[in-house]
Amino acid sequence: MKQQLGQIAILVKDYDEAIAYYTQVLDFELLEDTQLSETKRWVRVSPPGSSCHLLLAKAANEAQKKQIGFQAGGRVFLFLYTDDFYRDYEKYTSRGVEFIREPAQEEYGIVSVFKDLNGNLWDLIERISSDL
Repeated sequence: MKQQLGQIAILVKDYDEAIAYYTQVLDFELLEDTQLSETKRWVRVSPPGSSCHLLLAKAANEAQKKQIGFQAGGRVFLFLYTDDFYRDYEKYTSRGVEFIREPAQEEYGIVSVFKDLNGNLWDLIERISSDL
């Protein structure tokens, strides 16, 4: 049996704001933006070449709105692997991304923690092995 994660839903306040952030700040690709109803769209973004995608899910009720930016209870939620940590760290910093942990060399690679536009925590990681 072979399995892999295909996409992860992430709650957002607004589709267009989230699309702009992921495509213009983090350089993700917009894979799909399909209108499903007057209030719901199917929006997928992904880092170039990644087989796992983010499904941008607009919060539809008060319970979901309360979870925006807090989907992992304040822990790191997503892990973004890169082949050049300092290239991406400098690019993101220049674009206003807030890093809440300074870059550190760990046994598995170079890592730093940043907040996305809604406050979710991400690890930016350049792994020691070249396998992303």
